[in-house]
Amino acid sequence: MAHRSLLPCDSCDKVEFMAEQRKSWLRRSVETALVKGLTRAYSTVRVDPAKFLLQLRAAYRVPISGYHGVYSLEMEELDAVADSLIRSGMKLAAVEGAGFGLGGLLTIVPDLGILSAITMRTIQKLSLLYGFEFNTDDEIAELWIAAASAAGVDISRELLEKEVVNKFVPRVIQRIAARASAEVVEKWAGRVIPLASSAIGAGLNYWFVRAWGERAKAHFRGRHLALRQRVALQGQGRPSPAFRRFGDTDLSS
Repeated sequence: MAHRSLLPCDSCDKVEFMAEQRKSWLRRSVETALVKGLTRAYSTVRVDPAKFLLQLRAAYRVPISGYHGVYSLEMEELDAVADSLIRSGMKLAAVEGAGFGLGGLLTIVPDLGILSAITMRTIQKLSLLYGFEFNTDDEIAELWIAAASAAGVDISRELLEKEVVNKFVPRVIQRIAARASAEVVEKWAGRVIPLASSAIGAGLNYWFVRAWGERAKAHFRGRHLALRQRVALQGQGRPSPAFRRFGDTDLSS
């Protein structure tokens, strides 16, 4: 009897071990896919600031002639546009996730590649909306700090100061992928069920862009408010286009 009673426990241990092994394999696969997708996004996916400015004026009726103009707008107006941009990204990601989701885990790599592009474009648009462009290497690095913040990763500015952007960004991408892979695996475990994977893929992509979009919005909104308040205290009035970076802007000159 004692020998027989051990069998169920042995079976449970074996099942748990196999489940952990599968989750570990899935996490490594997701992390690799995210690194590739985010690296490709860094190299090829970029929102054109001039075209996006026209979109803000035409589609969202934002009355500005340049990005410095956002500092004269009410925060409620900026926040409403930000929410709309996030929703657009969520809908696009959901459609993409439903299509690739039909293949279950077999399509996770191309799915994450496209999802990375959608997410990074959403983050770039939020950056521009709140008055932060990304024309220089330092501004590009700041954008990736925001992406890390959206993924729940805290990147010290000391790391940015010690690295040139071409070395800094890949290191940030690796840290984002490592952190995000754990979160993604927990949410995407259901994609092992083929019949349900299309609906699950749509829903999880929708959640992914919403979560990252909301975190990125909070990041840029906080920087925007801090810069606006600092300028008000300095009595400088509305920031000029030169005041694009909050981190090391000299407002006294």
